Amino acid sequence: MSVAMETHDRFQWPADGVVRAPFRLFSDPDIYQLEQERIFRGSVWNFLCLEAQIAKPGDYWTTTVGETPVVATRDRDGKIHAMVNRCAHKGALVCLKKKDNVASLNCVYHAWNYSLDGQLKGVAFRNGLRGQGGMPSDFDVNQHRLQPLKVETFCGMVFGSFDHDMGPVENYLGPDMSQFIKRNLGRPLKVLGTHSQIIHNNWKLYAENLRDSYHATLLHTFYTTFKVNRLDMDGGIILSDDKWHHISFARRANMKEAEEYASSGVHAANYDSALEGPGLLSSWNEFDDGITHSIQTIFPNLCVQFTLNSLAIRFFAPRGVDKTELFWTYLGYERDTEEQSQMRVMQSNLTGAAGLVSLEDGCINEFVQRGTKTSPEVSSFMEMGGREVRSEKNSRATETAVRGFWHGYRQIMAF
Repeated sequence: MSVAMETHDRFQWPADGVVRAPFRLFSDPDIYQLEQERIFRGSVWNFLCLEAQIAKPGDYWTTTVGETPVVATRDRDGKIHAMVNRCAHKGALVCLKKKDNVASLNCVYHAWNYSLDGQLKGVAFRNGLRGQGGMPSDFDVNQHRLQPLKVETFCGMVFGSFDHDMGPVENYLGPDMSQFIKRNLGRPLKVLGTHSQIIHNNWKLYAENLRDSYHATLLHTFYTTFKVNRLDMDGGIILSDDKWHHISFARRANMKEAEEYASSGVHAANYDSALEGPGLLSSWNEFDDGITHSIQTIFPNLCVQFTLNSLAIRFFAPRGVDKTELFWTYLGYERDTEEQSQMRVMQSNLTGAAGLVSLEDGCINEFVQRGTKTSPEVSSFMEMGGREVRSEKNSRATETAVRGFWHGYRQIMAF
C-alpha cells in the first residue's frame, strides 16, 4: 500500500461535514499526491487551453493536468489532440516551448519523432549503423506513442481527461453551468492578453477563494468604493446539480444600499474616493439579463470571470503542496469593435497579478497557508449562510459555494 493510500485510510473528516475543512488538507504532502491521482488523473474534465490558442494546423500548447505535463495539438486535418508531454523512450519532455507551430513533435534527447496525434513516427538509428546495434527486429513503432488523453471542446475551450470513459463535457457541467458558459463564451473568441503569477499557497485555497463571495466586498474595497460588486446588489449563487461547480452573479444597476456597509466591518472603503481615469469603469450593457459581474468555477481548477465587460479565464495549477501557478487569459469577441476591445483591455486592469481588485488575493491565501500549516488537526469554520449546500438565488452573504467545493472534493477523494 502506498504512503498516500495509508494516509487516506488514517484520515478522518470532521463529523460536522462540509462546514469544516481540516487545515491538514493544505499542507499534507501525501494528501497532495493522492489528489494528483484521484482528481487530476481521475474522472474529471481538465481545462487545457483555448481553441484560439491552437488555431492553425501544427500549433501546440503546453500545459499541465495537476503536475503532469501535457501538450495539446491541432493536426493537419484540424483535429485536436492531447497527450502527456513525455517521450515514450526515456521520459523527457518533448515540447519545450509554451506554444509553437511545428510539422511534428521531436524529442531533443534521442530524436524520437512523433506525429501531431502523438503516434511514434521515427527512431534515430533504429536499424543501427553498418549492420550493428539498433532496435530488436520485433520493435514496432505502433506500440510506442505519447500517452493520449480523451479530448473534447466546448464553447472554444479544450478539455482533456485521463478517464477515457468520461461522458460529454456538457453533461459534466450540467444545464445551468453549460448555459452560462454559452452566455459568456458561446461566440468566436479572440485573446487580448495573458499573464501568470505564482501564489504561495495550496491550490485548494484558491479554489475556495473563487467561490467565496463573502470576502469580495470586505477584502476588495475597490469593488465596494466604486460600486462594482457589492453584496447589497441584486445577485445570488447557483450551484450545479452535483454541487461541484458554481456561479456567483450581481447586477450593478440593481443596488439597494444596506446599512451594514456603514458598519465597522467594511470601514476601509472610502466612498468619497474618485478615479483620475474614470474610463476604467466605463462599460456598455452587453447582455439582456442585467448581470454585470459573475464568477463561474468549474471543478477542479477553472474560472470564467465577467466584470463589467472584462472577460477572462483563470486557470490555476498546483506546483507543490504550498505553491500554485495562476494563469490569466483576457478575452474579447471577434465581432468586437476596436473601441470595445480597448474598453475590455482597460477593464483588465481591475484583475490579475497587479489588478486594482484581485491583487489582494495574491497574498491573502498565503496568509492562510502560513496560519494553518502548524495546526493540521484544526479545521476551518464555514457556516455563513447556514450549513446546507444549495443555490442561493437572492443572496451572496453565504459560503454555500465553498461548501459545494468540499462536497465534490470529498466525493472524488472518497474522504
